[in-house]
Amino acid sequence: MALSKNRILVINPGATSTKMGVFEDEALLFKRTVDHSVQDLQEFAKVVDQYQYRLDLALQVLKEENIEIKTLASIVGRGGLLKSLPGGTYKVNEKMIEDLKKAERGEHASNLGAVMASDLAGQLNVPAFIVDPVSVDEMEPVARISGLADIERISLSHALNMKAVARKVAQEMDKAYEDVNFVVVHLGTGVSVTPHKRGKMIDVNNAKAEGPFSPDRCGGLPADQLVKLCFSGKYTYDELKEKVSSKGGFYSYFGTTDAREVEAMAAAGNEKANIVLEALAYQVAKEIGAMAAVLEGDVDKIILTGGIAYSKRIVADIAKRVKFIAPIEVVPGEEELESLALGALRVIRGEEEAAIYS
Repeated sequence: MALSKNRILVINPGATSTKMGVFEDEALLFKRTVDHSVQDLQEFAKVVDQYQYRLDLALQVLKEENIEIKTLASIVGRGGLLKSLPGGTYKVNEKMIEDLKKAERGEHASNLGAVMASDLAGQLNVPAFIVDPVSVDEMEPVARISGLADIERISLSHALNMKAVARKVAQEMDKAYEDVNFVVVHLGTGVSVTPHKRGKMIDVNNAKAEGPFSPDRCGGLPADQLVKLCFSGKYTYDELKEKVSSKGGFYSYFGTTDAREVEAMAAAGNEKANIVLEALAYQVAKEIGAMAAVLEGDVDKIILTGGIAYSKRIVADIAKRVKFIAPIEVVPGEEELESLALGALRVIRGEEEAAIYS
């Protein structure tokens, strides 16, 4: 069967699912989410050990969708917790795979994206890419200063979706991403707030440890109280790490990570749910104001994206506090599969040169 010039397989591994799709240029041929149960994954000691299991499922999906793998021109995987690097499309190489398997920056399902893409692309002798991984770092030097010489602020964020949405909104304004200034907010399992200055994310709250709380993350906590809690003997290191990174936020207060459930509680008269929802919007608005200051008030638009951006209440609560800064654009959900495909297309079409990971 003849090779389709721009047929691209995209793979986005998540904690309990693998999202995938095939694109013909910008046109989506199919999109599918394969769910993984706790029982399916518990036999694997490390996240990276799951790659063959997930790859086999992906190949089964291609078969069910009548996609002949020999027609694929490239494979694109979600970028993982790599070393800090500028945004862009990167060709997967041995060094990248080595770093992802070591997982020195943390175990995360996104680490599987490049490994799966590399495996399949190697069999087909086609290129494998990643696009705007979570470790995209375009922070200015002043943004790295934490206030304690032992600690430097780092960039970990929802870069893939935020950069894609920023490009999309800029295009709708008939402008290039490199010619606009935005404050972009990803409202999801984690919350990332970033000032985009002329095509660069020049600052960001580390979505794992700073900024607003989220459905299951604490965000920034009062340092003195956190230090006391660390040495209180109440929790082990692992227990406290889990508490702040995956059992904080909504989960800490209500035992759920679903914003819709918390909204339902508030609508039913639960005052605690009402104030916590307001607090999320309040903290996001404060972070937007801070990032607007980074841009010296020169903000073309504030963009709200991610799954929680579907919430009319939360969006309205944020908007009422920040609408004085700039017009607000709401792009709910995420377009990560599309973003991965477009990143590969830019390289295939010669609009962007693939960066080399080293």
